[in-house]
Amino acid sequence: MRAKRLGRTELQLPVVGVGTAWIGVPTQNDTVFDTDDGRRRLDEELGVRTLVAAIDAGCTFFDTAVLYNRGLSEAMIGEALRQRPSAKEKITVTTKAGRWYDRYDFSYDAILRSVDESLERMGLSRLEIVYIHDAMGQPMAEVLSDRGALGALRHLQDQGIINYIGTAANNPPTNLEYIKTGEFDAAVIADSWSLINQIAEREIFAEAAKHDVGLVGATPLERGLLVTGPQENTKYLNRVFGQDCLDHVSKIQQLCGRYDVPMIAVALQWCTRYPQVASVIPGARLPEEAESSLAAAQVDIPAELWQELTPLLKHFDTSVDV
Repeated sequence: MRAKRLGRTELQLPVVGVGTAWIGVPTQNDTVFDTDDGRRRLDEELGVRTLVAAIDAGCTFFDTAVLYNRGLSEAMIGEALRQRPSAKEKITVTTKAGRWYDRYDFSYDAILRSVDESLERMGLSRLEIVYIHDAMGQPMAEVLSDRGALGALRHLQDQGIINYIGTAANNPPTNLEYIKTGEFDAAVIADSWSLINQIAEREIFAEAAKHDVGLVGATPLERGLLVTGPQENTKYLNRVFGQDCLDHVSKIQQLCGRYDVPMIAVALQWCTRYPQVASVIPGARLPEEAESSLAAAQVDIPAELWQELTPLLKHFDTSVDV
């Protein structure tokens, strides 16, 4: 698979990795919280099988977080790497700290404890990147202080436990403000960059280029809409797709069909055509989802399709703030 340098780092990331927020969640509709305590239905054995299938399909990049499935996504990565021990030296694993399922804590000690627990769950001794996760509404000066999250991550960097430090937020304005500081090597940009969301073009890309911050695109498939096209009775976490948006996606799907190219391939590859975006991390629930995303990265897409797609690129306000 093609790889790109991640901003000012020395990392070469594959253009498509695997996001693990939904690993082992049995159905699309189960990705939406429906239970009183905010738990999702989860099949851990299915999750491990999904990760192993991704490794066997050539995946070399997993992105996770302590938030995801209350730490179980990290634990499942640990089990998958135990089942495929040779993959440990080939796979880049990145995680996030500061947000748990029940709280936010960006203090120095909490970040150190979070990273230590993440390493233990995954059976790793070091990580390439740890991101400050979802710092929306937090006092920025405290988060960036020597006694806050950034100070803790700098300490871990000095110890050689992590190589690079990033910001990751489901809120584009928050990501933008942290990227502007120039303190971060990388950023995971969610709800910012897809065939139907071009928020990143407004300021994020310019600031990332200014500081050579490497970008990893989350939510490139818009919760699956850009894989299947519009479907009835389907729930999408933190999304409201109006009929005009759904009709527009159908037009893109029809264009892809005329060239016999899966829309998932166009959706994923389009994101990394922008120079500062090194990789995208579509979330996978099942083995076949991980396999299809990795295969989509290697589909040959005719130049004519890209040309016809350009007039169809349009921004829709579909994200729901959380």
